[in-house]
Amino acid sequence: MKKYIFILVFIIAGFETITAQQDAQYTQYMYNTIAINPAYAGSRGVLSIAALHRSQWVGLDGAPTTQTLNLNSPVSERVGLGLSIINDEIGNGTNQDTYFDAAFSYTVPVSNEGKLSFGLKAGGHLLNVDFSKLRNYGAESNLPNIDNKFSPNFGAGIYYHDEKFYAGLSVPNFLQTEHFDSAGNNSSSFLANERMNFYLISGYVFDLNHNLKFKPAGLLKAVQGAPLQLDVSANFLLDDTFSFGAAYRWDAAVSALVGFQISDQFMLGLAYDREITDLGATRFNDGSFEVFLRYELFTRYKKVLTPRFF
Repeated sequence: MKKYIFILVFIIAGFETITAQQDAQYTQYMYNTIAINPAYAGSRGVLSIAALHRSQWVGLDGAPTTQTLNLNSPVSERVGLGLSIINDEIGNGTNQDTYFDAAFSYTVPVSNEGKLSFGLKAGGHLLNVDFSKLRNYGAESNLPNIDNKFSPNFGAGIYYHDEKFYAGLSVPNFLQTEHFDSAGNNSSSFLANERMNFYLISGYVFDLNHNLKFKPAGLLKAVQGAPLQLDVSANFLLDDTFSFGAAYRWDAAVSALVGFQISDQFMLGLAYDREITDLGATRFNDGSFEVFLRYELFTRYKKVLTPRFF
């Protein structure tokens, strides 16, 4: 049944008409789940600290860069807590978004191996828009800046996992905030609109033999006013240490991924994206790069007793 649920995640994309994308995107989303789903907090059973850096469309002046820092841990048998900080910048500092959230999860065992978690998150968003950093900006432009405007927000998610399968549905931000500047003559200049993003994530771990595993995963992302985004990936894990694979972002990019379990505590992940749109064919676009590093605090005994691959 779990295998059929996993396949259903991808079939849903064929019937969706919701449009997407506003939040920062990640190629290594399978390792960065807490950034989009608060119910993931504490699910690994240990204190987990993860950092990710993404440079998108390298070579293109003003292209987006994203950094995330996440921390989550179980505090009891059923309760998990987490903290997430995301910084997203576009236009060499012209537009900067900073998100910081605290996550809470409550887990209910639903079978001998399966666990279902419910998560809530609360936090805020700082938006800074400085048009003076635009290359062709002049005093006559008279564009209003936004100086670290704070907007509170909250989100929720559910997450199911056992030793081989996982699936989650989440809305990281429920409040749809509009940012604008009043011009004094009862008119306003609309600058930005934060909308709800919907995420559906799933994956499965297949044992091909005693030292090789196959780990397909998928992420469906939707938001009103932008194209639907579907990411699918296929990774192989060798000796529970070295992973390698490829990913495809629907009508957008193809990716290569590698990962190294450096030690019991440290994991390093690398990803490279190449656009398949007209943007990818430009001479100024050298693709997108991601670096992911995770540190976990646990004993060797606990790792052998409860291995986790997502």
